[in-house]
Amino acid sequence: MSRFSTILPETRTVHRVVSVADLAVDDDPTVTLITYALGSCIGVTAYDPVARIGGMLHFMLPTAELNEEKAMAKPAMFADSGVPMLFHACYGLGARKERMIVCAAGGAEILSDSQFRIGARNRTILRRLFWKNSVLISGEDTGGAMSRTMSLNLSDGSVIVRNASMERVIWPE
Repeated sequence: MSRFSTILPETRTVHRVVSVADLAVDDDPTVTLITYALGSCIGVTAYDPVARIGGMLHFMLPTAELNEEKAMAKPAMFADSGVPMLFHACYGLGARKERMIVCAAGGAEILSDSQFRIGARNRTILRRLFWKNSVLISGEDTGGAMSRTMSLNLSDGSVIVRNASMERVIWPE
């Protein structure tokens, strides 16, 4: 899990950065989880408004079978291993699945002529995982051709997505 934090004294907010292929979970309402450079990668947030527990995952690739050695070392790199880790880490702090508010951002096609379509594959696997586990996405900003920054404020569960030209709250809408 990521250990990078910045304390902003004027607001007493701690910005905890979630790096690529990593996740973080917290129950401190002064923490805002943030991840940068969501191109074809996808950021996923999970937040329990009753327990006030939230987490964020920044995964790069759809399935761990693409590189089992890397999956052992960095399971958060892959959707199929990282998403369950995110939820289980939240449960470990007291969150409950039926209360979880889930958002997603990223999954863009940054290279327009890319034959690999990693962004589309990441979006597809995420939807399959959620459908298979009866999880609804409450807010999302996925697809397109731009990189994004995503943040989760643990004091109220709000999720903000920024790109080069705009900032938008995807939850609550």
